[in-house]
Amino acid sequence: MLIPFLDLKKINLRHEQAIIDGVNQVLHSGWYILGNSVKAFENEFAEFCGTNYCLGVANGLDALELIIHAYGIGPGDEVIVPSNTYIASILSISANGAIPVLVEPDLLTYNLDPSKIEESITTRTKAILVVHLYGQSCDMNPIREIANRHNLKIVEDCAQAHGAEYGDKRVGNLGDAAAFSFYPGKNLGALGDGGAITTNDEVLYKQIMALRNYGSHRKYENLYKGYNSRLDELQAPILSEKLKWLEQDNERRREVASYYSKNIINPEVILPTVQHSPKSHVWHLFVVRVNDREHFMDYMNRNGIQTMIHYPIPPHKQEAYEEWNDLTYPISEQIHAEVVSLPISPVIEIEEVERVVEVVNEYRSY
Repeated sequence: MLIPFLDLKKINLRHEQAIIDGVNQVLHSGWYILGNSVKAFENEFAEFCGTNYCLGVANGLDALELIIHAYGIGPGDEVIVPSNTYIASILSISANGAIPVLVEPDLLTYNLDPSKIEESITTRTKAILVVHLYGQSCDMNPIREIANRHNLKIVEDCAQAHGAEYGDKRVGNLGDAAAFSFYPGKNLGALGDGGAITTNDEVLYKQIMALRNYGSHRKYENLYKGYNSRLDELQAPILSEKLKWLEQDNERRREVASYYSKNIINPEVILPTVQHSPKSHVWHLFVVRVNDREHFMDYMNRNGIQTMIHYPIPPHKQEAYEEWNDLTYPISEQIHAEVVSLPISPVIEIEEVERVVEVVNEYRSY
């Protein structure tokens, strides 16, 4: 029997009746765009993150793109971004005509290395886009000090880190504005695409409220050249229901990650590192590194365990950014060549976790 990497059906069927009830409520309301369900979720998610404002948008990429646009970052401007992130983080900068400036991560945490940021800042730098990769919050204190020193905005990419904490705050409340994705596989996932922006910046909030809706602050009046990027009214009650269980689900993920970390003892498998407190990581992914990745994944599959790669090709080697293809980012290249994600979710059974550990410990590359 195959142990799946992620069983989305099992995750969502736990909420089946509440989801049906929420969809029926929207159906019978007669209001299907930016209605009461979206407003309710926005209020709930803002409270969860500890921010004054939340805006539901169509997806995580739009959330990032709208923030950068609203802050007036455009052609000729530069934005610091991790060199090992998912390409969406970088696309959001390019889409605004700005220049992504790649900075290497810390090999232990896979997050942006604060010690490498300042050397990449120029007079054209406008923001630092931090990515809380795999579910672990970045080391924000030194990053905030750098941003303050150079008068830069901090934009958080929280697509994988719903509920992660840093000090006494949650991600989404650690910078000037933050973007979330509710892609189905996320810790807080919709049954389709969805995203959100959180911020304490009232001016930004009001601007993006118009930008996401064709640039309109009042029907048929357009302040800006806007977008059509709105959280679907049908997705909002689903997200509201699942938000109630997010902390419990994240805690279950921590339990699974702890079991892996304590019991995987194969010296050929490099385990992930938690930089701060246990709550700083919500384990969207449990990512290990191995030298011969294809051999390891084939071995795991032959033993009935599905694994994934997040992500096989670094951004600077993608055809979409062919102008970077000759550049070298050795830490990112090592990460992208070695990472493998093991099964983890709030519904994985303890017997499955034990089997994963047993198989990983028996692996040999020779």
